[in-house]
Amino acid sequence: MEAALDLKSLEAMIATLSVEDRAQLVDLAAGELAKPFRPNPGPQTMALESLADLLLYGGQAGGGKSALEVGCAANNHHSGIIFRREATQLDGLIEFSKEILAGHGEFVGGNENRWKLNNGGQLKFAGLKQPDDWRKHAGTPRDFMAFDEAGEFLKEQIFSLIGWLRTTKEGQRTRVILGSNPPRGGAGAWMIEEFAPWLDPYFPNPAKPGELRWAIVVEGVTQWVDGPGTYERNGESYDALSRTFIPASLDDNPYLRDTGYRAKLQSLPEPLRSQLLYGDFLAGRTDDEWQVIPQDWVKQAQARWKPDGFKGLKMTALGVDVAQGGADQSIVATRYGTWWAPLVVKPGAETPDGPSIGAMVFSARRDGAGVVIDVGGGYGGGAVTFLKDNGIAVGSFNASNAVSSRTADKSFGFKNKRAEAWWRFREALDPSQEGGSPVALPPDPLLLADLIAPKWKPVGKGEIQIEAKEDVKARLGRSPDRADAVVMSWADGQRLAIRKLTSPGMGGRAPQVKLG
Repeated sequence: MEAALDLKSLEAMIATLSVEDRAQLVDLAAGELAKPFRPNPGPQTMALESLADLLLYGGQAGGGKSALEVGCAANNHHSGIIFRREATQLDGLIEFSKEILAGHGEFVGGNENRWKLNNGGQLKFAGLKQPDDWRKHAGTPRDFMAFDEAGEFLKEQIFSLIGWLRTTKEGQRTRVILGSNPPRGGAGAWMIEEFAPWLDPYFPNPAKPGELRWAIVVEGVTQWVDGPGTYERNGESYDALSRTFIPASLDDNPYLRDTGYRAKLQSLPEPLRSQLLYGDFLAGRTDDEWQVIPQDWVKQAQARWKPDGFKGLKMTALGVDVAQGGADQSIVATRYGTWWAPLVVKPGAETPDGPSIGAMVFSARRDGAGVVIDVGGGYGGGAVTFLKDNGIAVGSFNASNAVSSRTADKSFGFKNKRAEAWWRFREALDPSQEGGSPVALPPDPLLLADLIAPKWKPVGKGEIQIEAKEDVKARLGRSPDRADAVVMSWADGQRLAIRKLTSPGMGGRAPQVKLG
């Protein structure tokens, strides 16, 4: 009844228009009807009309992600490209595009895999199987990019290609759409971080679906800023780009919701069922089989953290991960027994030499705490020299050094110091130890992501080898400096921590963790 009244009202309104206005209305309607794609009401329309430079769309399976990607490119853009992680996954997407774009252009297959649209625009399809495959498309400007099932891509692949999102066509906007169900593997963990206002339950200022937020990326790390504009960081200017997340569900897609597809999703095993049926980005964040530190152990440690947890304790160790003038960050991790303070973070550009690193240490150090500095990769040596010259006892952490120790259960030895340090911290976090784990870590989402990133494998005669830092960096899109600083402060500060915690004036407290 309401629809009929609305139609009558519309007819009455049209009747009041002049002949010229009615002609313009007909032309406008004809133009809209002639477009290749007409979105479904609700989230799909909201997404198509969103002003976000970077849009994450999806969640539940069947929410119309692929249709949005193809339709947005055809309706609103001149030079677009849609990526899948593997080229072999493009077949279904290309066939689906033929349903949407039939009569609106010509598809050229073979090595080109692109539409030549009647309006002069082009839409290409491509795969990015290898981590560096994005380089094949670097240098080709696009006004539209979409990443279908974005959770399967590496962060580096997506953010590297965004550098070629530009156009010289007057009035043409540029945008990126990430169409995705919740990521089902560790490679997609970056998505929670990059859309934290919508997906991270610990984010201090959550955003509503479709709400625009602005961010800049400084040395590989996303910084959320107050709004659009230019921001100065380390003497360089950064233009903020807008982001948003719009969740979509099977109920929003009239073409699929009544086909029995829901029953198929309901029959899936967990956690895949919750991911695809409910679009739960946090469901089943399953650990990799060879992940060094389980995600849940880190979350438990962060849940134990309290702002005043250091009271009654003296600082026992500092771990320093150095970025002397590099693109990474310098991190100081300070701990009081088994409680870590919020990390001290500075861009590498602000810590170009030993004295600048030393200043970070002097500012953070308390109670004569021991200092451990990473000297691998050619960095850190200047800071060690500077601190020693100023009377500070410093330990040099060299990840490649050989060790002779074994795991707590004596099952494995270690390939090098890096493997020993990471495994010792895993043992410290293990909740199954007598009395449980006492470790309390600050609720820093980047620290969580860093700690759960590395993988391990057995090598040689029963030795543990930890994945190279550069390989971890490629997956995260940044260096895991936060975790390295924390791990060092535990590994080489462990004996000192026991000594300090059991010394007079410390209450006789000792960490309830096996030393192996």
